[in-house]
Amino acid sequence: MIQKIKGTMDILPAEAALFRHIERVMREEAERYGYGEIRTPMFENTELFVRGVGEGTDVVQKEMYTWADRDENRSISLRPEGTASVVRALLEHGKFSDTLPQKYYYIGSFFRHEAPQAGRSREFFQFGTEMFGSAAPAADATAIALAASVLRRLGLRQVSLHLNSIGCPACRPAYRRALVDYYSAHEQTLCDTCKSRLQKNPLRLLDCKNPACHALAAGAPKTTDYLCEDCRTHFASLQTMLDGMGVAYTLDPGIVRGLDYYTRTVFEFIAEGIAAQSTVCGGGRYDGLVGSLGGPEVPAVGFGMGITRVILALRQEGIPDPEIPRPRLYIAALGAAAQARAAAETEALRRAGIYAECDTMGRSLKAQMKYADKLGARYVLMLGDSELESGRANLRDMQNSGQKEIELSQLAQALGEEN
Repeated sequence: MIQKIKGTMDILPAEAALFRHIERVMREEAERYGYGEIRTPMFENTELFVRGVGEGTDVVQKEMYTWADRDENRSISLRPEGTASVVRALLEHGKFSDTLPQKYYYIGSFFRHEAPQAGRSREFFQFGTEMFGSAAPAADATAIALAASVLRRLGLRQVSLHLNSIGCPACRPAYRRALVDYYSAHEQTLCDTCKSRLQKNPLRLLDCKNPACHALAAGAPKTTDYLCEDCRTHFASLQTMLDGMGVAYTLDPGIVRGLDYYTRTVFEFIAEGIAAQSTVCGGGRYDGLVGSLGGPEVPAVGFGMGITRVILALRQEGIPDPEIPRPRLYIAALGAAAQARAAAETEALRRAGIYAECDTMGRSLKAQMKYADKLGARYVLMLGDSELESGRANLRDMQNSGQKEIELSQLAQALGEEN
C-alpha cells in the first residue's frame, strides 16, 4: 500500500472543519485590521530564499526542498516561509510605489525538511501577515495586537506574549561580538549544531533546546544591554503602546528569530503544555529585507502563526472542535418513484441553501433511518407511493421524536418554520 510521505498529513473532514474554523477567524481578524489577502507560488527560485532568509541559516543550509529545473538552468525550492515570497511579489508588481503602509496576509502550505514531531511537520500550514512602509513602533504594536486578537477569539487563554529587541545594524555588531566571546569560552560545552552556529549565526545559540546550551543561554549577554539610543527608544515606545492596548507581555531576552532578516522587535506567543513546539506564533521587524532583495529601503513588520500548533494549544486547553455540518433533512424513500422524487427534492433544497441528503445506496427503509441518525440529520421525511399520490408526508423531528404532516410542495418553507 502506498502511504503518505513522512512529515506530511492527511486532513480528514472532522479536522478540516477545525482548520476552516481557524482560517475563517484568521481571515476575519486580518481584514478587520486592514490586511488584504495575497497568494504566492509554492515554489520559487532558490536564490530568493538564499538572499532573503539568509545563507547561514538552518533553513537554507539544511531544511529546504530544492531541485534543478529540468527546462532551465536554475535551482528551484519549495517555499520554507512566506515573507520573502511576498516581498518578491510586491517588487515584481511595483507595489512599493503605491501608498504606504501596505498590509497583507496569507494562509498556505510551507515546507521544511525537519525531524517530524508533534507540532512540527515537513509540510506545515501557516497564517502570516506583513506590513510595509512604517518604521514606527505603532506598526509593531498593530501586528502584535492582531496576533493576540486571533488567539483570543479562538478561545486560547494559556498563551503568553514574549517580547524582545535584537537591535539594528548599528548596534548588532557589538552584541554579536559579546555573544561570540561569551560562547567561545564555553565552546566545548556546546552541541555540534551550536558549534557550527557560533560564527555563522550566533543569535540562534540563545534558543537552542539542548540542555547544556539552554543552561548557557541563561548567563549570556542580553540584547537589550547593547541597544543603541534609537532602538531603546523604539522598544520603550512599543511597550507603552502595548500597555495602552491592554496586551500583556513578558520581556524575554532569550527570544530571537532564526532568520537573518529580523531587526529590532522580535516576539513569540508561547502556549503552555504543548511540549517542545510551544511557540504558536513568532514574528518581528525586518527593515532591511526589501532592500536586500533589490528593492527600496522599506521598513516592515509581520508574523507567522502555525495552524497545527494552534490546534495543539486548543486541545491542550480543552476547547471543543466546531461541529461538523449536519443535514437539516434526510429524505428516506421507498420505491423507484419515491427515490426519484427524493433526489429532486434534495437538489431543490440544496439550491435553496439547505443541507439535505437522500439515499444513494439502495438501502432498505430501516437502514436509511439508521444512516440518517448516524449523519445527525435534524429531520427525516419518509416518502413512498402513498405520499407521492397525496402530495403530503410526515416530517419527523429526530431530536424529540415529534412529527407533523406537511405539503411536499411546501417542504423548504416547513423546514424554515421549524426551530
